[in-house]
Amino acid sequence: MNLQEKQLQLKTRRQFLKETQLGVGSLALSSLLGSSSSGATSSVMNPLAPKAPHFPAKAKRVIYLHLTGSPPHLDLYDYKPELVRLSGQDAPESFIKGKRFAFTTGTPKLLGTPRTFKQYGEGGVWLSDALPNLQTVADDVCVIKSMFTEQFNHAPAELLLYTGSARPGRPSMGAWATYGLGTENENLPGFVVLISSGVQPNGGKNSYGSGFLPSVYQGVQCRSKGDPVLFASDPAGMSRSLRRETLDALHDLNELQAAELGHPETLTRIAQYELAFRMQMSVPEVMDISKETKQTLDEYGAQPGEASFANNCLLARRLCEQGVRFVQLFDWGWDFHGTGPGEGLTDGLTRKCATMDKPVAALIKDLKQRGMLKDTLIICGGEFGRTPFREGRTAASATLGRDHYPDCYSMWMAGGGVKGGFSYGESDELGFSIARDKVHIHDLQATIMHLLGFDHTQLTYRFQGRDYRLTDVHGEVVKAVLA
Repeated sequence: MNLQEKQLQLKTRRQFLKETQLGVGSLALSSLLGSSSSGATSSVMNPLAPKAPHFPAKAKRVIYLHLTGSPPHLDLYDYKPELVRLSGQDAPESFIKGKRFAFTTGTPKLLGTPRTFKQYGEGGVWLSDALPNLQTVADDVCVIKSMFTEQFNHAPAELLLYTGSARPGRPSMGAWATYGLGTENENLPGFVVLISSGVQPNGGKNSYGSGFLPSVYQGVQCRSKGDPVLFASDPAGMSRSLRRETLDALHDLNELQAAELGHPETLTRIAQYELAFRMQMSVPEVMDISKETKQTLDEYGAQPGEASFANNCLLARRLCEQGVRFVQLFDWGWDFHGTGPGEGLTDGLTRKCATMDKPVAALIKDLKQRGMLKDTLIICGGEFGRTPFREGRTAASATLGRDHYPDCYSMWMAGGGVKGGFSYGESDELGFSIARDKVHIHDLQATIMHLLGFDHTQLTYRFQGRDYRLTDVHGEVVKAVLA
């Protein structure tokens, strides 16, 4: 298109907008402010307006608990008696030949779990002694023991899990969900991120970013200590009424730009300014866990005013109650190489699990007694698994640890339309490969989208000349885990 044609297109657009009673920006603003003049909320003009999925959904919302670093699944969920029997012997050459590991070379020694395993609940789910509270909700949990990925380093593995690509730039799972569903509460973001243990995700903000989707769909990081959202408070000397006047002036400017250029990011800007203004009142309210009963706080192990995984689990329930679609929790400290006591599979794992096990079990029970578990999907896991042998650098250490392992690992889901008290898939007797019912990362993504009411092949966004989706060109729904 040459310059003259572009000018003609803009002129034509201006003429059309001038001839209409309401410009694009005015329609957007009317929708965002809930004005009755338009008669209904426009999902075209308000990118966060509620939208219907492709078919009736089992899950209305998601709470994703990411244990950053990846927990040792062979010491938590996947019991291997034969590996215990052969512990200390050389790993069979046929099992490791041609494979690359993050920190292990040569012939490593097999490592059976030092933990004690038993079966729990009517479904007989295997869990270790490191998870005493999760044992009490075993019949609500669906353990997948046949997960696999192609990435064995943290950042690319995490990006593949959440964006469908090991490289930065794609929209995250929460962004796709919010793009497809919108939000149920115009005063809160549709996608909220909570981070504990003081460390950002391995993939950085790309793990909860919007990629090439409009930025209104990216995750909003909230904090359980201090101001809930950075920079949302009014600056010193600015009253709420003055803030409103400032936003009104910005609206006028953005309306002019929207009318002239019709760029989707202009509508995003209008939406985000208005959302931030409303969040100033609504977010502090929903993030104040001191309003919970002492019994509830004790059940989660939460402490008002502190920053912890327990606080974030309770906040996840409160956010979901208020209509947030996707709540993503990142908790650092699950990289059990055995390089120090905190990374050991005995006392170190016991201490770390104590920070997760109690609040997660409380979250499941809390949602269940409120009638929310049936349509809230909880997911818990890491970006890959851990090796069935000792990590190379710590092979001679008294502290037991495992290397990164992408070929076979475990994670679990609960509520939201999945079978409870159920285990799916199986690894071989030593935990090196998948013996039955493989589940790739893209299959997991497809299944989550299905539970939210989407055909994952149809939830797409056109970018640079082609339609993209979360699952790239892969993925099959794991129907066997569906309730």
